[in-house]
Amino acid sequence: MPKITKIEAQKKTAGRYSVYLDDKYSLSFSDNALLESKIYVGQLIDEQALSELKNKSELDKFYMKSLNLISLRPRSEYEIKSYLKRKDCPTSKIESILNKLREYKYIDDQAFANAWVNSRLLLKSLSKNRLKNELRKKGVNNLHIQSALDNINIDDGAALTELITKKRKISRYEDDLKLMQYLVRQGFKYEDIKKAFNN
Repeated sequence: MPKITKIEAQKKTAGRYSVYLDDKYSLSFSDNALLESKIYVGQLIDEQALSELKNKSELDKFYMKSLNLISLRPRSEYEIKSYLKRKDCPTSKIESILNKLREYKYIDDQAFANAWVNSRLLLKSLSKNRLKNELRKKGVNNLHIQSALDNINIDDGAALTELITKKRKISRYEDDLKLMQYLVRQGFKYEDIKKAFNN
């Protein structure tokens, strides 16, 4: 029966530990997962226990990858799911990881939608339609999107006028057609753009 002969901190990955069985590297854990595993040097590990440890180690590895991704910026559930698939995470483990992330409030699509809308509006004037499309691409459902948009006061007409005034100062947008094409890409409706131009 294999024995745990060494548990040591990894030099390249902070907060992660390598576990050696009979002096050979076998698996690794984050510090929290290591504590939860309750393993120790000198412990004998049978085949079933080793299989369970390897399963937990793999789950922990992908969970930590997800946390690292979220640390860069908030993510929607769809983004995390897509990321894990790209990283070849077994399908059976993806839902477990998502459940854990939900439990600790690391992912919350409603909070994500609210934050997305607020942060995007700080940067530029955008239409509700543009914000809806952006959130749909992030996999956020319509209920969360509508709730996020209901919490803010967007006047598409005012946003459109502000954007037209701003873009007219740039030489390439002195051309009406180019400016209209740009505004359509921002999610504004053609009839609203025409009306704003006439005004």
